[in-house]
Amino acid sequence: MTPHLPAPNDGGMDPAPTRYTIRIRGHLGAMVLSAFPTMDARQQGADTVLTGRLDHSALHGVLSDVESLGLELLEVRQETPGKGRTT
Repeated sequence: MTPHLPAPNDGGMDPAPTRYTIRIRGHLGAMVLSAFPTMDARQQGADTVLTGRLDHSALHGVLSDVESLGLELLEVRQETPGKGRTT
C-alpha cells in the first residue's frame, strides 16, 4: 500500500489538511494497519478508529485502501475547528 501523506501546497485546489476520524468494523492487525501509516489507530469496542490529518486527495486514497482491503467502513467524520465534529 502507498502511504497517504498530506500533499504540499501544489497550486491550491486541495484545501489544507483536516483532521478526520474513520471507523472500521473489527479489530485490525498490524499488517492491515501498515496500509495507513499516517493515521493513528485505536480499538474502540468491536471497531478500529483511525484518526489523522488528511487533505482531500489523501482522504480518497485512504478510503480507496479501505475498500480494496475489503474492510467495512462504518463512519467518516471531519472535525471542524471551533464547531465540534461534523459528518
